[in-house]
Amino acid sequence: MKIGYSLSNNQGMEDIQGVIDLAARCEDLGFDSVWASEHVFNVSYVYDRIGDKPYYEPLTVLTYVAAKTSTIGLGTSVLVLPYHNPIRLAKVAATLDVLSGGRVMLGVGVGVIEEELEAMGSPFAERGAITDETIAIMKELWTKEDPSYQGKYHSFSGMKFTPKPVQKPHIPIIIGGTSKAAIRRAARSGAAWHPTALSPEVLAQGMEYLKEQAVTAGRDPSEVEVSVSAAIGSTHNHNRYSLGEDPEEVLERAQKYQEMGVGRLVVSPNTRDQSQLRPIMEMIAEVVIPAVRS
Repeated sequence: MKIGYSLSNNQGMEDIQGVIDLAARCEDLGFDSVWASEHVFNVSYVYDRIGDKPYYEPLTVLTYVAAKTSTIGLGTSVLVLPYHNPIRLAKVAATLDVLSGGRVMLGVGVGVIEEELEAMGSPFAERGAITDETIAIMKELWTKEDPSYQGKYHSFSGMKFTPKPVQKPHIPIIIGGTSKAAIRRAARSGAAWHPTALSPEVLAQGMEYLKEQAVTAGRDPSEVEVSVSAAIGSTHNHNRYSLGEDPEEVLERAQKYQEMGVGRLVVSPNTRDQSQLRPIMEMIAEVVIPAVRS
């Protein structure tokens, strides 16, 4: 099982350079990847968590990280696709994939905060359809020499699109979310299903549904990896599953995910105390990574 690390761009950190520097340390310590999250406004549960403190744009953060590292994967957990023009996003992601030598993993979701979606010009009720069209458009642009698309929201043809991603056939699209709709989307069009904070019991149910839906979609279930994001310490939400705080407890829970067939665990330090980020990262590197590395 691979281990990723959340870069805390969403935790209201004032010293963003210190957060960026952790990515290089992650690479030295053997983490598989680093991940950045997305919201545009500090609203709803985001405001409850960080108030008016900074929430940094994920692709900008990962571009900076790409320049300071050489091998570590660069993931989004997750981009809210209805916030983005799909053609523009395909261009940005492909450019970052080329700049980084093929390290981008595009975790995506539909969004859940209605007022934020409406402010971004995306009707809440249509967010699923917008997301599906965006995924289809990006794949078309990344893989076709002469891309064309006729959809509800976007249409194009007769124009070249460059650069193409380094990764073939295209940048991995990882589907975030815990709903059955998200699982079905992962089964249809994702390289992985990427839920957040699910207990092993609930995750097992989702994994079984994922297998069923992959078969329905005409895919081999083994083509769709399971990638779980989970926090260290208290989540301040009784509905969210945590890896715990004690190193032995964290290792035990990580190994449980591995036994279930999870391909990647993305660890979130889940703290606004910047001084705690490096100790948490180094504990994971010392205790968890050697034990779960295949």
